[in-house]
Amino acid sequence: MLVQIHTDKNIEGGSRFSEFFSNEIKNELARFDEIVTRIEVHVSDENGNKSTPNDKKCVIEAREKKQPIAVTATADSAEKAFFEALEKIQRVLDTTVEKIKEH
Repeated sequence: MLVQIHTDKNIEGGSRFSEFFSNEIKNELARFDEIVTRIEVHVSDENGNKSTPNDKKCVIEAREKKQPIAVTATADSAEKAFFEALEKIQRVLDTTVEKIKEH
């Protein structure tokens, strides 16, 4: 599974940031290796330099064999938004796997 991390200019996205998020995704989504070919993570700050509640946004897109699946989460920090989005994508992928098993 290929993991790509993208940040906007307002998020400090150094190599440690990318490595941490990539490792978390690989650990949490490893069981979906058969259906997911690529994961793209987009982290952004919706208000730039302004500090407002829930202004960090994380979109995780799972590219599977059939069609891409995307989830979005917002929070006060990039890390919180990432973990909320990671939980959401796990639930969606679990549902997708269950539907595949039913057919």
